[in-house]
Amino acid sequence: MSNEPVAPAAVPNPPATTGFAAELETLIRASCPLIYLVSAEEKRVEALLSATAQAHGKPLYAWSVTRGLRQRVPELAGVTFPGSEDPVAALGAIEKLGAPSLVVLEDLHAHFDDARVVRALRELGQGLRAAGTTCILLSPTLVMPVELEKDVNVLDVPLPGVRELGNLLRDMVAALRQANKVQVDLKRAEAKQMVKAALGLTLQEAENAFAKAIAHDGKIDAEDIKLVLEEKRQVIRKSGLLEYYAVEESLAGVGGLQNLKAWLGQRTAAFTDAARSFGLPEPKGLLLLGIQGCGKTLTSKAIAGAWGLPLLRLDMGRIFSGALGNSEENLRRAIRVAESAAPAVLWIDEIDKALGGLASGASDGGVGARVFGALLTWLQEKSAAVFVVATANRIDALPPELLRKGRFDEIFFVDLPDAKERAEIFGIHLRRRGRDPARYELLQLGSFTDGYSGAEIEQVIVAALYQAFAQQTELSQEHLVQAVRETFPLSKTLREEIQKLRRWALDRTRPASAKSE
Repeated sequence: MSNEPVAPAAVPNPPATTGFAAELETLIRASCPLIYLVSAEEKRVEALLSATAQAHGKPLYAWSVTRGLRQRVPELAGVTFPGSEDPVAALGAIEKLGAPSLVVLEDLHAHFDDARVVRALRELGQGLRAAGTTCILLSPTLVMPVELEKDVNVLDVPLPGVRELGNLLRDMVAALRQANKVQVDLKRAEAKQMVKAALGLTLQEAENAFAKAIAHDGKIDAEDIKLVLEEKRQVIRKSGLLEYYAVEESLAGVGGLQNLKAWLGQRTAAFTDAARSFGLPEPKGLLLLGIQGCGKTLTSKAIAGAWGLPLLRLDMGRIFSGALGNSEENLRRAIRVAESAAPAVLWIDEIDKALGGLASGASDGGVGARVFGALLTWLQEKSAAVFVVATANRIDALPPELLRKGRFDEIFFVDLPDAKERAEIFGIHLRRRGRDPARYELLQLGSFTDGYSGAEIEQVIVAALYQAFAQQTELSQEHLVQAVRETFPLSKTLREEIQKLRRWALDRTRPASAKSE
């Protein structure tokens, strides 16, 4: 890969990906009267529609409640239709347009609570096909009245990909060089990393992130990649649906689970071009079932670190939060962001709590069933390189459809660690707290903690540290042994439930650990 300084773009920024643009072009060529585009990027979409209108020799009109209906062809910019701020009046004016046209209706969904608007749009759609005019409803969210469901084609506008973001960065670098305003020290490989860091952002958000990184120290270099990632984390967090995690864990920090680690190790390069050339499909994901406190969450984080991929956490509870709007649309938005950041790891923690009992839809008018169905369909059919890691503690709370082959590549059962794994976990946590594991009898500690989870072993070390600190002495083997004696593991209080879980998993899942006892 070349390390030459990044060069200016040779072509203008394409407003959308080729696949989406081709699908939209097909609908317009077929004279579909009503098309609903889901996107918050009005400027970017309008650039695409302007190019499409010119290619078809049609004028482009736009409507908003503040500006009314106006023609957007450059030489006629400013031509408006008086009184067309009212949506019903605007729809009437569109029906009277003399020539086949493209018309963009911005945020018309905000007026769908008015029956007159819905009726007028439906009647307009029935008469537009013969006129060769297409109305495009542009909105950041999908709101579809039942009366229009059969009349409207819906398309999700994809977030900008590598090409668009790369051209944006190159244009900004070229402008900065020409103006000689800031120092540019960005190699081609570093520019690719910065573009990859911006995946999942809108074009405007990416431009703001690049500009903020430049303004930070008056230059643009490899150090700004971290700033772009931080800006991306903040943008994703604002959605309230996904969280962006900085990858700090590695599989070396996970004790035991040798079978699972070996499985993951075989797929480390699974998202590369070499894997595609070899004929390998991109892995879909894992479902990690098992006893709480045994490393499922830690493993989810470590996978992203081991593979060098961004980690996104999907909060299913927020998907169903009324404060964030329509649940089905929330899931669609979350999936779109995750796919735009691909290749990435999408972590769904404790999916059993989120989906348990939802499939029936008995208490929510079917919303849960529809969201559950949409998630299952995406897991089965997704083509984007999003590796889903779902964790669950309770089998009885999981809908059986989720466990069917094809949703995930594999289902692993994470059991309580054996003596050897417990000794390894002691060593990992002692090392994290600045202690040399060689100073302690780890095998003895492993044998003393039969039935302890990894989380409980960590708490044993914390309790022993508190005891040593109170005595103003260094942590000793005796402190650790005493802490073990004072701890009552969950495996004793929930013995029957754990045995039931193990029996269920025996011939339905793969063991994550290679047991030695």
